Formats: sequence, structure tokens, C-alpha cells
Amino acid sequence: MISVIFDLDGTLVDSEPNYYESGRRTLERHGVPEFTWEQHSRFIGIGTLETLEILKERYGIRAPVEQLLAEQNAAYLELARTGTEVFPQMRKFVERLYAERVPMAVASGSSREAIDAVLAGTGLDAVLTTAVSAEEVEHGKPAPDVFLEAARRLGARPADCVVVEDAAPGALAARAAGMDCVAVPYVAATADDPAFAGAGLLFPAGQCGFSADAAYDWLLARREG
Repeated sequence: MISVIFDLDGTLVDSEPNYYESGRRTLERHGVPEFTWEQHSRFIGIGTLETLEILKERYGIRAPVEQLLAEQNAAYLELARTGTEVFPQMRKFVERLYAERVPMAVASGSSREAIDAVLAGTGLDAVLTTAVSAEEVEHGKPAPDVFLEAARRLGARPADCVVVEDAAPGALAARAAGMDCVAVPYVAATADDPAFAGAGLLFPAGQCGFSADAAYDWLLARREG
């Protein structure tokens, strides 16, 4: 049986604006003003902890990375609770898989608290009951750890799992895990990134081109093939 593992941020939900704003506020508090969306976009698909470790070194921030992570998580949760948008076709896809009893999980670079808050706030927690945070494994994406742990919790072989991802590091992690990938680039301009070349199904226009029906039909054909 096929199992489906979803990335969360930028794939199921459009949480990147909240991550950008929470990161911008945190950096500004520590003497790094004018952190731009363009700068943030280079870290899409990389876990918050890994991102802060890089930024701490780059900007010479003195505060411990644990403090930075706690501050950004608090700011993010405050923003997330005011509303996080689920991409409509993604919700349709998840609900169809749930109706067909396809095993599903979420594997994200976000903190466990952030994952739980977003899933609960969007109602996705009713259908996505298995979730893995990068905090719970040794290495974040592009390492395969979160996907392998999700497969373990689902009781599925990696080869029987399909990952749904929006970012190049996640596509690389899926490949490293020995899993097929449905790629829906959050930044459509990155669709020609070599990381997406091995995807079983690519929606080059990103979310505006994603179709729940097309993804389900591809998944069905893969299962029957």
C-alpha cells in the first residue's frame, strides 16, 4: 500500500509569510534590521533551527541559538494562531486520501509545537494524526531523517512512500530516503532546480497549478503499476 508523507510549510499551508515575519522580528531584536523576503526565501525548505544557526554565524549574533529559536517560535505561534491558510487543492487532496484510507503523515522542519498549532488551527489534525518534527531526529532536510521516521511511525517501507514537497531540500531528502516525490514548488521560479528533476510528478507552476485530482490519479496509477 502507498503511504503519503506531506511537508507542512509551503506545501499544505501557506505559512511562509508568518515564518518570514517571525524571523524578521527576531533578527531585528538582535541588531539585524531590514531582513528581506528575498533573503528569507533562500532558506525555504530548511528547518528553523538550521536557518538560525546559519544566520547567527553570518551576522555575529551573540545570543545562543536556543534563545533565538525560542523567540522565533513564540513570535510564529502568535502569528499562526491568527490564521494560517490551507491551500484549497491540498485540503481536497488530503481529504480524498483520508476517505480512501491512505496512510498519511506530516514531516516538517518546524518545531513540534508549531506543527501542532498549525494542524489544530486549520482542522487538519482531524485527518493528519501522525507528525514528525526535525527536532525529533538527528538531521533536518535535506537529510532523509524526518521522512524515514515518518515511514517508521506509519509502519511503511520507504519504497512504498510518496513525499509531497514544495522545496528543493525536501525533494533531495525524499530522494535520499528512497521515496518518490510529488513536487509543488512554493517558489515557481525554482521549478527547474535539479533537485526536482527526479520527482515522479512535478507541478512547475506551483500551487496555482496543483490539482488534487491529477495528483490522486497519478498516485493511483503508481499504486496499480
